[in-house]
Amino acid sequence: MKTLSLTLVAFGMTAPVAYAQMDHSTMDHAKMGMTDAQMEEAVHTKAIVNAIGDGTANVSHEPIPEIGWPAMTMDMALMPDALAMGDVAAGDAVTLMLIKGEDGMFAIAGMIPE
Repeated sequence: MKTLSLTLVAFGMTAPVAYAQMDHSTMDHAKMGMTDAQMEEAVHTKAIVNAIGDGTANVSHEPIPEIGWPAMTMDMALMPDALAMGDVAAGDAVTLMLIKGEDGMFAIAGMIPE
């Protein structure tokens, strides 16, 4: 138990350091193409990326109770200004940020590697 506690504390102390070392200089949040309302209504879920193509990603996501979706594998549109917070490739575990578009369909606005 003591080893587990020390491991968790050590991991918790390194997370802020890793975040601080991320290169934010190339991120222009003003160009994300999302309205304030869309940002407030964003839905997050964990997923595995199966493939990334031109403007789409095939993902296997956990259930998303906020929008009534069960766990499933599906193709999802990537928003034109979708952000990948780090390198994302097929097989990666990620947290998805989903935004509902004017057409009523959800699209991927961001992928954050786990």
